[in-house]
Amino acid sequence: MVAKNNKSLGQHWLKNREILEEIADSSAVQIAETCVEIGPGLGTLTSSLLKRFKKVIAVEFDARLAENLPKSFPGKNLEVINEDILKFDFSKIKEPYVVAGNIPYYITSPIIEKVLTTENLPKKVVLLMQKEVAERILDEKESGLSLFVKNRADVKPGILVPKEEFTPQPKVDSAVLIMTPHAPKYSDELFKFIRLAFVSPRKKLIHNLNPLKPKEELIKIFGELGIDVDSRPSDLDLDTYFALFSAIM
Repeated sequence: MVAKNNKSLGQHWLKNREILEEIADSSAVQIAETCVEIGPGLGTLTSSLLKRFKKVIAVEFDARLAENLPKSFPGKNLEVINEDILKFDFSKIKEPYVVAGNIPYYITSPIIEKVLTTENLPKKVVLLMQKEVAERILDEKESGLSLFVKNRADVKPGILVPKEEFTPQPKVDSAVLIMTPHAPKYSDELFKFIRLAFVSPRKKLIHNLNPLKPKEELIKIFGELGIDVDSRPSDLDLDTYFALFSAIM
């Protein structure tokens, strides 16, 4: 079954059953019997999730898809909610749960931020996303997004999915990212500092931080912390950013 693609939502349906089963396997944890699925669409991943969870809560933005989805799974413990996932209230879920989904490329970062900052954190988050974004989060060369994720979750790579496995075929490959959320290691104040550090990602970090301290003072602080004065924002890991933040602020 193939539905018309809603290009405004960036929807591409994964059709390989073995890959869908592997994604569902990655989502399963013994301590959670409920799964929140983001953007179930035609229900291809939903089918695999229903084999592994007692209940699936499928949050679908497209009203037509949300209406049709339950018809594909009669008698199953499937709750379909026609809502924007960015407005979904995770606090309504009282039992341990996980989050899984094949998410639209254009709202990847907001979705990740949403699921990692909710008060009642999921036990695991398994998302299929653009390969480049997944690699950027996992890379030792940091970004604002990678630092945010690593502050709030343990992260590991999942399966790679070639673009040929989707209908309609996107322009890029995808990859699964597996996150185990935890309480943030550092406060939001650090991330205000990190946003300033990345205001011009290609420039030297010391230049971006110049509004906070004179360059001479920054050079001294960098030296005391063993940070190369020619470092770019992507060169520092989370702990080093905290040390720098503590020294400057």
